[in-house]
Amino acid sequence: MSEDRVLVTIDGPIADVTLNRGAKHNGLDRPMFDGIVAAIAQLKDERDVRAVVLHGDGPSFCAGLDFAGFDGDPTSILDRPDGQLANVAQQVSYGWIELPVPVIAAVHGNCFGGGLQIALGADVRFVTPDARLSVMEAKWGLIPDMGITAALPRLVGIDHALELTYTARIISGEEAERVGLCTHVAADPLAAARTLATEIAERSPDAVRMTKRLFRESWHMAPAEGLKLETELQVQIMGKPNQMAAVVAGMTKQPAEFGEPIV
Repeated sequence: MSEDRVLVTIDGPIADVTLNRGAKHNGLDRPMFDGIVAAIAQLKDERDVRAVVLHGDGPSFCAGLDFAGFDGDPTSILDRPDGQLANVAQQVSYGWIELPVPVIAAVHGNCFGGGLQIALGADVRFVTPDARLSVMEAKWGLIPDMGITAALPRLVGIDHALELTYTARIISGEEAERVGLCTHVAADPLAAARTLATEIAERSPDAVRMTKRLFRESWHMAPAEGLKLETELQVQIMGKPNQMAAVVAGMTKQPAEFGEPIV
């Protein structure tokens, strides 16, 4: 897959996605972009996967764009494929939001620019206390354009978003938690991410997938639309085999035996 820039390993219901360019701090060259897009496309078709853990090999999660890693015009990643909502650059972040199962990012080392936007596309982020995070595009005279408008407003107030983007300053994992960029600070974020993925995978895949869809679609809806969507999604899963398996498990205190998700 794109010169093994990205590795996908599936172990039962959990998929492990590794950014695999550790010697370059997982800098985003064109093969890395293509590898992430391909990984997301693969996981969309993996019906048995119930949670995804996303992390980087080597000393950093992802240090951002590697301009030297492009043959020709780097603006080619701004091309939008026919029928796609997002261009190639945006898909590496927005694609995780669109994935129907939870995505948990484990962040360590440098997480700059495009790397931060990839992490923001995850549903949950575990970050080391000493990680270094930055919306760094202003340093290079640019604006963030890798899906940040779909991800950041879900997490922080506009004042924090503007201040971090105007200044391109680097913040620690601990400050990232305070402002809302990360969910939890953890000494071993990968272990924490895998523990959470295992816990999620024990829940009904229908309920988990519908929960992600519910919050993704309703977060900025008017109340009437959100309330309607709650009902529509609940009707789809209520009384179905996976929901009944969850009820039986809850009553018997035994592990549930779930089947394939309905959506």
